[in-house]
Amino acid sequence: MSDAYAAMADDGLTLPAAAFAGPRILLAGPVDYDMYRQFREALGSADQDLVIVELSTLGGDPEVARMMGEDVRFHSEISPQRRFVFLGKAAIYSAGATFMSFFASANRYLTRGARLMIHERKLSKSLELNGPLTSCVASVKAVLHEIEHSIAIQNEGFANLIAGSSVDMATVLKRAPSNWYIEAEEARALGLIRAVI
Repeated sequence: MSDAYAAMADDGLTLPAAAFAGPRILLAGPVDYDMYRQFREALGSADQDLVIVELSTLGGDPEVARMMGEDVRFHSEISPQRRFVFLGKAAIYSAGATFMSFFASANRYLTRGARLMIHERKLSKSLELNGPLTSCVASVKAVLHEIEHSIAIQNEGFANLIAGSSVDMATVLKRAPSNWYIEAEEARALGLIRAVI
């Protein structure tokens, strides 16, 4: 166990700033398959009890963020003695917030002045109806099912993000359509993160 991990604050959960001096996994840029490959390589070589995952991103692919998050969840379950901690720097927008939602709120930290941005998933799709009416109905239903399931996945992520905080789902659903920006200290006050460093 590292000295930084052993030197936790008196509450037994809050890590001191020194614990973040050498994050094992450093990620910056768009959340995409390149980031995922980088993340998987770093995760594979991270064998410490305390694994700091540092991220700064303006967003990206929410499904890639979910894949990365599922990797964190899986490794946390198979190695319960290890602590996976999220450190958001500067901007943690969109897919970055989705990834952060896979960390327990006690394991989420932001740097001073960092901003979270939470928004609804976006869809850009054209639907052309051409052919027998029954096939047109099937095409419309397929797009409707895609939207419904995307909303369900999005709301699961929102629920994970706000679990244990003072934010309720109604607030997220009201604010997310117009891009909800949350400054680090506000995120701490709302209980979305453990601390600001």
